[in-house]
Order: sequence, then structure tokens, then C-alpha cells
Amino acid sequence: MKNIVILFALIGLLVSCSDEFLEKEPFGELTDGQVELPENIESLVISAYSILNGQGNEASNAFNSPASNWSFGDVLSDDAYKGGGGTGDQNQIHRMEIYNIDGQIIDVVQKWSVLYEGVYRANTVLKALKNTTDFDEATKTQRVAEMRFLRGHFYFELKKLYNRISYTDEDGNYLSNTQITPEEIWTKIEEDFNAAIAVLPETQADPGRPTKYAAWAYLSKTYLYQGKWQLASDAADEVISKGGYSLTPNFSEIFIPENDNGEEVVFAIQYSINDGSPSNYNGSIGDRLMPPGGPRYPAYGFLRPSQNLVNAYKTDVDGMPILGNVDLTETDNVDPRLDVTIGRPGIPYKDLGINYEESWARDLATYGPYGPKKRVISANHPDYLPSWPYVTAANYSIIRYADVLLWKAEAEIELGNLEEGRTYINMVRERAKTGCYIQNLEGTANAANYMIDTYNDPFDSKEEATIALRTERRLEMAHEGHRFFDLVRWGIAADVINTYLEKEKIARGFLTGATFVAGKHEYMPIPQSQIDAGGKDESGNPLTTQNPGY
Repeated sequence: MKNIVILFALIGLLVSCSDEFLEKEPFGELTDGQVELPENIESLVISAYSILNGQGNEASNAFNSPASNWSFGDVLSDDAYKGGGGTGDQNQIHRMEIYNIDGQIIDVVQKWSVLYEGVYRANTVLKALKNTTDFDEATKTQRVAEMRFLRGHFYFELKKLYNRISYTDEDGNYLSNTQITPEEIWTKIEEDFNAAIAVLPETQADPGRPTKYAAWAYLSKTYLYQGKWQLASDAADEVISKGGYSLTPNFSEIFIPENDNGEEVVFAIQYSINDGSPSNYNGSIGDRLMPPGGPRYPAYGFLRPSQNLVNAYKTDVDGMPILGNVDLTETDNVDPRLDVTIGRPGIPYKDLGINYEESWARDLATYGPYGPKKRVISANHPDYLPSWPYVTAANYSIIRYADVLLWKAEAEIELGNLEEGRTYINMVRERAKTGCYIQNLEGTANAANYMIDTYNDPFDSKEEATIALRTERRLEMAHEGHRFFDLVRWGIAADVINTYLEKEKIARGFLTGATFVAGKHEYMPIPQSQIDAGGKDESGNPLTTQNPGY
């Protein structure tokens, strides 16, 4: 099913790892001449793909740098609490969720390090391909395009997390964050994805390799983050009109391993278990703290849905979202995606034949009764590992087709084409409306009062359309690591998060004292180790400087 796997023993031989990406020795035990042999270059290609999963060392702590960004994109937003065994369990993530963040927090440091390790590995392959004289030219051209795509991905992640980042290319040219602007970084990322588009095929035999349309999709996302609306719309059109993707008919089936590389998946990180890798590090190692407890899962209990997110799924008698964060009651109408995304008491959990109960919830008094569900796979499934480290072989989709449709909708709304935007929003809502709903244990009725409909009337204003789009992105993409970054790029993070905190603090005392500071907390601090290692210019000024407010 998954033809690109992570070969840790091989990576250890070919690529030396260090916390200081600027001070790396080029290779572990191979000379430059050996590295440029075709078989070794292909091994280096695999090593570049392998770092996508966030596992940068042998300590099984990729939860400090998860590929899914659950701690950065979900816990930092209004969608989730850290969870676990109280605030002292992975306390550094608790500090992040109350915005007491500095450049020495291990997650801030390790995420930076892992992403730059990805840049380094992609650059290593690109350099080797430049210098080799004994490599099939067609394959060489393809591998260059793949590495440009991966490098674009790693820099995109760095840019959205840290904003003011440094840049290095395959020729060793280095620019610190005082020598290259954030706008120039975007240009570099665009160049990588455009280069990938020019070469990559429309389909790949190995599903883990990017296609031309994956590159188009990522370019659309890059334009979207910059507010280049027409370019974002045009790039999304390439994916929608030519890519051959479609929405998986049932929302709940997007996230099962059988659909890991299905019709909705544009680009995904490939995971596997029981394949001989050390400690099953090829599995979903960054998400290994997610199992929700109960009779079939270990009680790690991280990534706990917020009450605010639960409330967002309330719908009115017409099946439309109810805004205003009114607490959900048992008899309320709800969007059916609620019980695919979130474990709720009294609602069947996966295919286990049992209801989720609040007794599953670790530290119930602190974090409330809800548990993660969307990206937790059934304990009955052979791709679930029922022993340490409790990882799965379920892929993580970096981009899925619903994402692209909503990017298209957003771009069209920003361009003033409200009806076009409504069309694409409704494509996503229609799937939620017509797909299978969660049934009670007996299979005789819906498990809750599910009610959803499309937007059947034209939007009266751009403001109304924008609210609809942003609401739909939250409901569709919840707990996939995107929410915080959406709030930041929309310029509403401070308002939304501080409003969320004002109410949540009443029931969730661990949030007391939490305040989001505009102009600071939109981005992570630059790791202090990188500032210290960055050197100084001729006048003695640091070449790498800290982000504002830290």
C-alpha cells in the first residue's frame, strides 16, 4: 500500500543529525564520491522523505515536533486543550497553550530543528544530483523536482510557524533572518513549487511521491497565505479541473487506512507499522499521545476537544451553523461531522461496539469529557499497534481535496465572486449532508440529532460569505493541525483566541492567566540556540535576531 517507507538504519548511515543545522558535516560515513553514486543518491532521497514524519532522533519524542502540528495548530487555537495527565504532563505544551512561550521550549526548538533537517536533506540530494555524472537523466530530473517540492514544504512550515527564518540552498548559500525578508522567503517557496510543477508527472506509481497537482495545490496555498487571491484561485483551478480528485463520499471514511491514498488525498505522509523499523518509528510517531483511553486504548489523552469547538457544530432547524458559542445540549441539532471529529459521551466510538464515555477522559476535572476521534483509528484495525508506542499506519494528509475547494472558495470571495465562493463551500457541505451518519449501537437510528444543509440563498455581503467560509473551514478541518494558522493568516487570531479564553477560563481553570498578545504570539520565537549560533556581522550585531515580543 505504501511504497515509500522510512529506513532509519539507512538514514543513520547516510545523514548525520545535529541540532545546529548550519554546522552539519555533509555525510556520515560516505565520501562525496560515494554519495554521488546512483544507489546512494536514491537512499538519500528516501532519507529526505523520511523526515516528513517529524521524527528527528531515536528518542520516540516526535510528539515535540509532530507532522500533524496538533500541538501548534490545534492546541494553540480555540479547538483543543493539551490534555494528558494535568498541566505538568508535557508542561511545555501547557506553557504554549497559555502563551507563556520562549525560545528554549523543547517543542519550539525541536520543530525548528526537524524542519531544517528536512531542508538539509533535500539540499543534500539536490547537490549530489548536480554533481553526479552517472545517473539516468529522466530520473534525475524527476528527483530534482521531488526535492524542490519537499524543500518548498519544509520552508512553508518554517515560514508559517516562525515567520522570520533563515534560508540556505543546495549550493551552501546562506542568508540569516536579517539578510532575507519574510516576503523574499515566500518568493523562494513559490520558485520551488513552480519548478516542481514544470516537471512532476500527473500521477505517481509510488503514492508517497508528489504529483504535478500536489505542487499546484501547495502553490495555491502559498499564494493564499500572501493574499494573492487571483493566483491562488488560478492554481486551485488547475487541481480542481485537471487533478482527477473528488471528495470521499462519507466524511468518516476519509481517515481510515483503506483511504490513505484515496480520491481525496492530494499529498500525504506515508506511515507503516510492523515493517522492521526501530520501535515502529515509521508509524504515526508524532501523534502517539493521542489515544483516548477507555477499554481499548491507552489513556494518554492528549489533544482534547475544547467546549468551544463542540459548540461550533450546533445547527438550527434549517441545518445551518449557530454562531455565538452557546453550549451544546443533548437535544440540540448538530452537524454530523461533530461525532466523526470528537469523542462524545453516549456516542459510539469507531466500530468498537461501545459508546465513548466520559470515564475514558484522562483528568476529567481538568480537561472535560471529550476525546479525540477523527484521526484515531479503530483498535480493531490491523494498522493499529496495540503495544508501545501505540502508533498507527494511518497516513496524515498534508493536503486533501476539501482543503483545495475551500481555498478556491476563499479566493473567490476575496475577489468579490460571492456566488462562486458559495458553490465551493456547498460542495464540502453537501458531502457532510449526504454521507452516512453515525448510528446508535443497535444500528437502528442516528446517534444524535443530525441536521445540516447547504447555503441555499446567495450571500448578502462579502462579510456574510467570509463568515460562512471561515466557519466551514473550522468544521471540516478541525483537529487536522490548521486552525491556528488560519486565524493568524486571517488577521483575527488575537480577537478570536482572547474571546475564546474569556469564557473557557470559567470552566477550565488551567487557562487562567492565558492571554494572546497581538503582534507577538502569531509566531513562535526563534530558538535561542539558533540566535546564539548565528554569529555576528562586522559591526558586532547578531546575524539572527528574535521575533518581535520575545
